[in-house]
Amino acid sequence: MTTLPRSDARLHGRYNFEQQRKRAKELLKAARADEPAALARVLQHIPPREAPLKLADAQFIIAREYDFPSWPKLKSHIESLDISRRKITERGDRDMATLHVRCGSDIEHTLRSAGFQGNFLEFSDPFCIGPLQNLPSEELMRLRARFLSELSGMAERDALARLRKGYAALDDLQRYERLVLWFEHDSYDQLILAYLLHRLHANPPKARIELVAVESVPGVERFIGLGQLAPDLLAWLWHQRRLVKTPLLELGTQAWQALTVEEPEPLQVLVDTGTPAMPMMGRALARHLQERRAPDTGLGLTERLTLEIVRDHGPLPVGKAFSLLMREYEPLPYLGDLMFWWLLQPLATAPQALLHISDTHQEWSHRQLTLTQRGRAVLGAGSVCQNRA
Repeated sequence: MTTLPRSDARLHGRYNFEQQRKRAKELLKAARADEPAALARVLQHIPPREAPLKLADAQFIIAREYDFPSWPKLKSHIESLDISRRKITERGDRDMATLHVRCGSDIEHTLRSAGFQGNFLEFSDPFCIGPLQNLPSEELMRLRARFLSELSGMAERDALARLRKGYAALDDLQRYERLVLWFEHDSYDQLILAYLLHRLHANPPKARIELVAVESVPGVERFIGLGQLAPDLLAWLWHQRRLVKTPLLELGTQAWQALTVEEPEPLQVLVDTGTPAMPMMGRALARHLQERRAPDTGLGLTERLTLEIVRDHGPLPVGKAFSLLMREYEPLPYLGDLMFWWLLQPLATAPQALLHISDTHQEWSHRQLTLTQRGRAVLGAGSVCQNRA
């Protein structure tokens, strides 16, 4: 679960057709005036030729810049967004008593802005980090509360109270006719989804269970999470939701059981199946496995990528390193900033530290990261990190 700024259509996915027509005309005018930047854009998509550039060519270039195969495809997508929004306004989720379930609060306001009126449940225990065991709810909550207290600095009783709200809500679903699970493709979302599917499989509600599961969105340059999308995109995704059937519920149980044992083999076996009920879950589980120690460096993937970022761009602030990780280095972004800060600690506090974090009174996001000689050696696979238990 991640959130990005909504200032650019390539991030939030909502395009205005008239604006794109204007941009095509401006590009055509600039190219005919031989402006270098415009000519460079043209050559990226249209080979050199004798025929003069036409408006249709400029429109094609605009569409390709947004990763649409053609101008009609871009136009059709924008029209489908308009239609989806109207349908939500006319009916939306009002035909059934609906609960929208999400692993964070990032889309709660966006759903309201789009016209949805059902209730909203945030269930956001970050199973992608920290201890996991296949325990009854109360015991699992206590195990997780101890860890989340360490992660956040929150009192353990407060962490437990926050968790209990989400867990308790899963036992109070009788008043709903429809549950809609909103999840993307990263391991933060997919591990929580696995647990929810496991719970719903073990204790089937009377409600219809539906799923919005997203890996990519047309026109979005780098899709990281639902939280970056405009309201009309959530309306559009609503019309692509699917019914959760037994094979997917069973996959959730298989994934949760594999996640809650110490050995990696059961999870690897599940990943190797391709998880046909939902392939994106298999890919997220494979990424989760990469957080285990690599034999050549002793590092998980996030740790190695962080060292590479500091090597390539450092010294640099922690916040900048996190931004680079999420936007450029991480193949399947899933971490929150506080989780990233927690993951840095073993690299910096071990007797043979791989990172140095400046000791200042600044907020942690402004502290400087520097790679140590030991860190450089580990990155070069000249030695193996023994920092982790």
